[in-house]
Amino acid sequence: MDRPWLAHYPEGVPAEIDPDAYGSLTQLLQRSFERHADRAAFAFMGRRTSYAQWQRDSAAFAAWLQQQGLRPGERIALMMPNVPQYPIAVAAALRAGLVVVNVNPLYTPRELEHQLRDSGASAILLLENFAGTLQQIGDRAGLRLVVVTGIGDMLGGVKGPLVNFVVRHVKRLVRKYSLPGHVRFLQALRQGRSLPLREVPAAPTDTAVLQYTGGTTGVSKGAALSHRNLIANVLQSSAWNQPALRKHPQPGQLNVVCALPLYHIFAFTVVMLLAAYEGNMTILIPNPRDLKGTIAELSRYRVHVFPAVNTLFNALLHHPGFSSLDLSGLLVSLGGGMAVQEAVARQWLQRTGCPISEGYGLSETSPSVCCNPTDTDHFSGTIGMPLPSTEMVVVDDAGRQLPAGQVGEIAVRGPQVMQGYWQRPQETARAFTEDGFFKTGDLGVIDAQGYVRIVDRKKDMILVSGFNVYPNEVEDVAVSCPGVMEAAAVGVPDADSGEAVLLFVVRSDPNLDEARLRAFLAERLTGYKRPRRIEFRDELPKTPVGKVLRRALRDQVLQRQQAPLQQGAPQA
Repeated sequence: MDRPWLAHYPEGVPAEIDPDAYGSLTQLLQRSFERHADRAAFAFMGRRTSYAQWQRDSAAFAAWLQQQGLRPGERIALMMPNVPQYPIAVAAALRAGLVVVNVNPLYTPRELEHQLRDSGASAILLLENFAGTLQQIGDRAGLRLVVVTGIGDMLGGVKGPLVNFVVRHVKRLVRKYSLPGHVRFLQALRQGRSLPLREVPAAPTDTAVLQYTGGTTGVSKGAALSHRNLIANVLQSSAWNQPALRKHPQPGQLNVVCALPLYHIFAFTVVMLLAAYEGNMTILIPNPRDLKGTIAELSRYRVHVFPAVNTLFNALLHHPGFSSLDLSGLLVSLGGGMAVQEAVARQWLQRTGCPISEGYGLSETSPSVCCNPTDTDHFSGTIGMPLPSTEMVVVDDAGRQLPAGQVGEIAVRGPQVMQGYWQRPQETARAFTEDGFFKTGDLGVIDAQGYVRIVDRKKDMILVSGFNVYPNEVEDVAVSCPGVMEAAAVGVPDADSGEAVLLFVVRSDPNLDEARLRAFLAERLTGYKRPRRIEFRDELPKTPVGKVLRRALRDQVLQRQQAPLQQGAPQA
């Protein structure tokens, strides 16, 4: 197929990568363990862990898991924030031939139970802060093995027990729980160090990770990502970053910020696995919403690579402590997970000197499929070009490819695209075109140079009197208004126009009023795109990754509209 973007690739970026360069993720990690043994693999609360120690700890935990009777192909759920136990457990699971199931630790019992049952997980490693959630599931969803850990477990010495004490008894973040038969993570490590490990070879097509979709469009499904899928995305991402790195003298080792949660595929691949492949150090941030703590942690290091979502970039820019942070060493800033807004990108470049390269991906694509050049010096307003070995097209509702410049559903084909949805063959079949392109559910357009522009999610498009209104456009204009920190646009039922735009706004300037905002929007949006109503909020609901939950906002409005009708209904 025609790939016009190749003519516009940054110098030195290959058209193709070799997804078979490594037979498995285990092989890739083993190479890093050996090649970078003396380097720091990750840092947490001031303590650094070397690649050699990562290898030893993962071998001990893998041997212990095998002794408990876990067999190759069984699933182990990981339910933790960004703590050292996460990368240790990932490497251990892969070395033991297990499949990693990434779990959001903020799940409700209902959501956790669904994921455990759907994946058929045999074991779980979870932070004690969330043990109470598992306790509420009746039969533990068929789990045979439960391992519990504390935030400070890997800090060692006096600091580890002290951190755990503060978390449990001072901050009271650990509720009392009862999980009969559970094992402490440190106990498992101690026992595992005296056990032999039977390294389990994996085939490239073996499933390495079950990455569950957010579930906002229906039942949460597990994207089955193979070793080859993830290796491909690591190599694609590494190749894409090189132009930015070549622009500056290279430090001995890059320090990569991991403020995005590792249970999210963006951080899992583009931070943890990529950093391991390149021998970089990952700075683990367990709670990025604690901006003061995040800034304090980052001040310990010279930061070189900063992947984040728009809301985190924006929140940092508005925090008074951000000005004290030295980001003069920043080489690459990657924006993903949601649209990067031009006003945020402009401020980030002004404050740090490093442009945000916006990219795009999905759980089903390991995740990255396209990105703006990392050596760019301007904000393009697009999600960039397809990565090496990646094909992208836009298709109509019948799956037919549309020419450049026409809006359609974005579809992707490449070695990073999932094998399918876990145990859902019908869902898998519906997700692909006849010629093997994965249909993303996102509306977009590809220009003549191969740059891709997201118009919006199909489900989020607002239809006003027959005209399409795309929330991203309304939001992007709103946040460029002085005094606006965040904005979210949703469609709500309207008797006159079918749907109307409702705009939710979080102010950075409390003096901003509706009249001034409306005047600003009127200058930049045609009539049917302007919000019929504006609501000011103190905050917007978000996923743990920081993506604004438009559906939650829409549901709140619909519930308010239905309440008067229900109150006035006659009693039965």
